[in-house]
Amino acid sequence: MRWTVDVGAATRDRIREQALALFTDRGYVTASLREIADRVGITKASLYYHYSSKQELLVAVVQPLLAQWREVVVEAEASPHSPETVRRTLCRCVDTMLAHRTVANLFLRDTAGILPALAPLIDEVVETNRRLRDWLAGPAPSQVARIRAVAVLDLLRVALTAGATLGDVPDSLVRQTLLESAELVLSGRP
Repeated sequence: MRWTVDVGAATRDRIREQALALFTDRGYVTASLREIADRVGITKASLYYHYSSKQELLVAVVQPLLAQWREVVVEAEASPHSPETVRRTLCRCVDTMLAHRTVANLFLRDTAGILPALAPLIDEVVETNRRLRDWLAGPAPSQVARIRAVAVLDLLRVALTAGATLGDVPDSLVRQTLLESAELVLSGRP
C-alpha cells in the first residue's frame, strides 16, 4: 500500500494555524496576508491560491468551531430532554469550547474586527445558539427556565473566552467547574 500526503491540505492547515496566531496576537484588521505567508514560508500568491481573501481565511479558521457547535446542537435536539442528556450536552459544549479556546479568545479579543468579516455566518451562529438555548430550557419551558438557559450559555462563553485570566488553570479543573456551575444554574439549586 502506498501512502500519499495531501500537500495542499497540509499547507492550508499551516496557513490557518499561522493566521489564527497572528489574528490573536495582532488583531484581524491589523494582520496582513503577507505576514501570514511569511510565517508559513510561502509567497503571498501561494496563499491566495489556497484562500482568495483574508475574510475567507478567517472563515476557515472559525469554521471548525462552528461545525462542532452545530454537531452539539443537532445531537441534543435528537435526544430526549433528561438530566443525563442535558449533562452530556453541557459536557460537549464545554469540550468544544476548550478544544477551540484560541478561536473563542479571538472573538473576545477582536470582536469589532472580526464580526464584520464574519457577517455571512452571523445569522447561522445566532440561530444555532437559539436552538441550543431552547433545548437547554426544556420542553414547555417557564420564563425562569429560559432565563437560566441563556445564563448557562453566557457562563460557558465568558468563562472560556477569558483565557488570559485562566491561563494557569488546568483544562480538567476548568471543565469540572464549568459543568458544575452550568448544572447549578439550570437546576436553580443554591
